[in-house]
Amino acid sequence: MHKLSRRDLAQGLARYLAVGGLVSGFGPLGGLVNLAQAQGQPLDKVVLAGWSKPISEITNLLVEADKGFFRAQGIEFSYLPGAGGGDALRNLLSGQADVAFTDPGSLFAALDKGEKLRAIYDIYPQNVFNVVSLKSRCISKPADLKGKRVGVYSLSSGTRQNLQVLLHSAGLSEADITLVPTGLLNFAPLMQGQVDATAATDTGLLVGRQRGLGEVNVMEVSQYLNLSSDLLVVREDSYQQKKALLRRFLSGFRDSAQWMMRAPEEAARLATRVAIDGQNEAINLEVIKLRNASSISALTQKKGLGSLDSAMLQRGLQVYRDLGVLSREIAVSSIVGTDLLPIKP
Repeated sequence: MHKLSRRDLAQGLARYLAVGGLVSGFGPLGGLVNLAQAQGQPLDKVVLAGWSKPISEITNLLVEADKGFFRAQGIEFSYLPGAGGGDALRNLLSGQADVAFTDPGSLFAALDKGEKLRAIYDIYPQNVFNVVSLKSRCISKPADLKGKRVGVYSLSSGTRQNLQVLLHSAGLSEADITLVPTGLLNFAPLMQGQVDATAATDTGLLVGRQRGLGEVNVMEVSQYLNLSSDLLVVREDSYQQKKALLRRFLSGFRDSAQWMMRAPEEAARLATRVAIDGQNEAINLEVIKLRNASSISALTQKKGLGSLDSAMLQRGLQVYRDLGVLSREIAVSSIVGTDLLPIKP
């Protein structure tokens, strides 16, 4: 039986798009990939370790069965849930996953311990982290956090790392507060008075407000350091040895992100079925719009989604060194791989 070559697939894709391939609710290349599979082409398995459970803001990664973004690249994709960026990296380093969806702070901490890792895609170039408090607590600036109980998603999450940045801006550290791991839905402890403030994200705040959070003060970490919120990270050996596969994976990932930008209403509707927090389609849509906006920067508009800002990452490394999180200098050129990104269409 004749096996389709990559050239055959590329030519088929061109014909497919020319006759309106993105129609009838099927994912890109859906029919063509099925044909390729019928010709006996095996799929390469790729596991993505996430920082979260399957929530609505990552709907683009939860609809593979419907849309086939990764199948179109010859990949059998699966998502491994986690509890923070550090958890995602542990799953990567233990071999349970091939790629990690993690925050820069967790990446920097792992690098400082001697782990060999590469960032290959900037998922959210905008810093979406914040620290939120009820107005009645009178916490309006970082210095006001001194002596307070502050919630974080987990001790290995980006909320903790970004809280450290905010504290540092006021000459404070974690020793000056009481850190309280509260879980992903951490606005309930805030509303119930179990914490005085909570470190969260823009989407978390949106959902909290929808659930009756009330009047709050919000400190945006981006005002102090607009470092990327999340990156795709791989082990150094994978980066060196599996570049062709990783390029295909990034193409599928970018296609999924572009779909969610083009069709946020469809994504919001599908999230009611695939996301554990997706029961309300209207809230899904607002969450997805926020996440779409955080995926774009001046650099991505010029070079395409996922483009890595080495200068900003180097600045982030210096800030985390100033925080005392890092014990040594790390050259950004040794931890960033920019050669795998798809060419901007």
